[in-house]
Amino acid sequence: MKKISRLGIALLLVLSGGALVPSGDGKTGTGESSGLFAQGSPPGNPALPVRRIALFSSGVGYFEHSGVLSGPGEISLSFDADAVNDALKSLTIGDPAPGASPSVSYPSEETLERTLESLGIDLSGNPGTAEIFASQRGEEIEISAPNPIRGRIVGVEFRFLPGTAGSSREAFLSLFTAEGIRVIALKDIVSFTFIDSALNADLKRALDLIAAHRASRTRTLTVTLDGSGSRSVALSYVVAVPVWKVSYRLDMGRQKPLFQGWAIIDNDSDTDWNNVELSLVSGRPVSFIQRLYPPYYYTRPTLPLAIAGTAQARVHAPGYDRTNLADSGADAKEETKALYEDSTVRQLSRSRGAAAPSPEPAGNITAVQTAARGSAAGDQFAFTVKNPVTLNRRQSAMIPLVNGNVEAVKTLIVSGSRALGGTIHPELAVELTNTTGTKLPAGPITVFDGGTYAGDALIEFLSDGAKRLITYGEDLSVNASAAISIDRLVSTVTISAGLMTINRRQVYKRTYTIQNGSAETRRLIIEHPITGGASLKEPANPLEKTDSLYRFVQNLPARGELAFTVQEESPLQERISLSQLRLENILSFSTNQEIPGNIRAALARAAELRRKADGAKQALSDIQARSARLMADQNRIRSNLTAVGSDSDLGREYMRRMTELDRDIDGINGEIDTANGLIQSTQKELDDYIAGLKL
Repeated sequence: MKKISRLGIALLLVLSGGALVPSGDGKTGTGESSGLFAQGSPPGNPALPVRRIALFSSGVGYFEHSGVLSGPGEISLSFDADAVNDALKSLTIGDPAPGASPSVSYPSEETLERTLESLGIDLSGNPGTAEIFASQRGEEIEISAPNPIRGRIVGVEFRFLPGTAGSSREAFLSLFTAEGIRVIALKDIVSFTFIDSALNADLKRALDLIAAHRASRTRTLTVTLDGSGSRSVALSYVVAVPVWKVSYRLDMGRQKPLFQGWAIIDNDSDTDWNNVELSLVSGRPVSFIQRLYPPYYYTRPTLPLAIAGTAQARVHAPGYDRTNLADSGADAKEETKALYEDSTVRQLSRSRGAAAPSPEPAGNITAVQTAARGSAAGDQFAFTVKNPVTLNRRQSAMIPLVNGNVEAVKTLIVSGSRALGGTIHPELAVELTNTTGTKLPAGPITVFDGGTYAGDALIEFLSDGAKRLITYGEDLSVNASAAISIDRLVSTVTISAGLMTINRRQVYKRTYTIQNGSAETRRLIIEHPITGGASLKEPANPLEKTDSLYRFVQNLPARGELAFTVQEESPLQERISLSQLRLENILSFSTNQEIPGNIRAALARAAELRRKADGAKQALSDIQARSARLMADQNRIRSNLTAVGSDSDLGREYMRRMTELDRDIDGINGEIDTANGLIQSTQKELDDYIAGLKL
C-alpha cells in the first residue's frame, strides 16, 4: 500500500466518521433508495431504486433508477415542484418487454385552480368577503352584525364615505329578509354562515385543498409499465442539483511535491443516497429550463359567421397566362416544403442535445489515496467513485479525487504591467505540471511549504500533462521595477517617381531591474506584455508565449541585482511627395544624418531648384503688387479729372499723369509675362529633376 500524507489521513478519518460511507464489498446495494429529488416508490408499487448518479459541474445531476420488474407495474417518482420541468424534459424509460408502451401521468399545474373553480364557492382568485358575497347572489345566509340576521343575498355595493372627497369607499351587503331589504356594512359583520350545507362543505373542501397544496412542495409522476414477464427496467432523468466543487492541496516541503484533490458534494434533498454509483462530471454542456409542466393555451382568432349577404361590386384586373407560372409555383412549393422539413429536423436535433453520459461501472478499491478514477465522458471528463456511496439527506461530503506526486518547481514571477507603476515585490509561484494521469477541474489550491501553510492559489482547468503557473503570495525580500523607452530609427530611404519612401523601425525597450535581498539564488520568470504590432528582437527565445505576454527565465543571484532588457520593434513607413514639399522641409531632410549621403545630395539639389522656383514666384508677386498700386493711382486721378474737368490747368496736369501711368502699366504687363515664363521654366526644371530621381 502506498504512503499517504498526514493531511490525507486526517481528511480520510473525517470522512469515515461522517456521512460518506463507501461500501466495502464494492457491490451496489439492493435496498430501496431515491434520487436527489425523486422519492422511493410508495407501498404497493415495485421498488426501482437509484443505482447511478452523475453530478455535473454545470449544476445538473443525472439520476438512473434500475431494477427487475415482473409483469406490469407503476413506478411513482416524486419531485420538488421546481424540478418537474427538468424531469419532464429529460425523463427516459427503458423497458425491453416486447410491445411495451410505457406512459407517464401527473397532476396538472392547474389542477388546484380548476378544482377550486368547479366548487360552489370559488376561492381560486384569493377573493375577499365582498367578492364571495357577490358571487353567491340569491343564496340564503345568516350573519351576525352583531345581532343575527337571516336573508338572501341581493348583492354588494360600494359607497363613498362622507367627508372623504370621494377617495374612500366602503362595502355594504344587501339582504332580502322577512322584514324587507336590509343593508349592512361589511365592517359590522362579525360572522356569517350559508344555510345551504353543500356550500359550506365546498368552502371547507376548498380550504383543505389550498392548505394541502401550500404544505406540499412535491409533485408525483406516475410511470406505467405495461410489459409482461420478468425483465430489467430503468428510468433516468436530469434535474438541477448543487454544483459539485473541487479543492486541491500542494505540499512543496517534500523531496517530490505531493498533490491532492478533493471533490465536495452536497445532498440537499430530503432523501438518502444508499449505495449508489457516483460520477462527478466536469464540462460545460448547454443546459436550460423550459416550462413544460403548466398547461399552455393558444388564443385563436374569432371569425364572423358565414352568413350570406349582399355581394360587393368590384372591378377585375386583366389576367396573364398562368400555365408556366402554375408549374413553377408547384415546384417552388415542393422545394419549400423539403427545405422546411429538413430545417425542422436539424432544429429538433439541436434542441434535444446529447444524452447524458453514462458513468463507468464502479470497480474495487485499488489504492487508499485515490477514491475515484477519471475517464472521458463524451466531450466532458468524469470522475467515477470506485466504491458505492452512501450519503444521508441534507449532508455534504468530501471525496478524494487525486493523490500523488507531481512535478512542481518554485519560482518568482515579475509582472511587467505591474512593474511599470513603480517598485513591486515579485509573486511567489509554482510551475506545476499535471502528471497525475487525469484532467483537473478548476479550483482553489492551498499551498504548504516548510511544514506550514504558505498561501492560496487558483487554477483553471488543467489537462493531463499540461503545465501551469500558480501564484500564492509575494516575496518581500525582492524588489523589481521597469523603465521603458521608445525610439524611431531610419532603416532605408528610397526615391522613385517623385516619391520619397522612408522606412523606420519603432524600437520599444523595457529594462527590468530586480534586486534580491535574500541569501538564496532564485529562479525568476519575467512576464513581459506583448506590444501590439511589434515583433520580439531581444532576447530571441522566450521560455513561452501567451496571447498577451512573453515569459523569460532568469537566475537571480543571492543578494545581487539583475538587469534584463526586452526589445521589440514595429515597422513604420512614410511616403512623401517631393514636389509638394516646401523649401524648409527639403532642407531639413537634406541635412538629416540618418538619411544616406546620396539621398541627401539629391535633396540638396532639389532644394536649389525649389529656391529658384520660389524666387520666380516671389518676383511675379512683387510685380503684380506694383501693377496694383499703379492701377489704384490711375483710378484716383481719373476720379479727380472728372471732378475738375479737362480744360482747367489742374485737369491738364491730371491728363499728363494719366498718360505716364498708362506707359508704366504697359511696361509692367510685359514684366508679368516674363515672370510667368520664368516660373514655368523653373518649375519644369524642378519637376523634371524630381521625376528623374531613382535612388
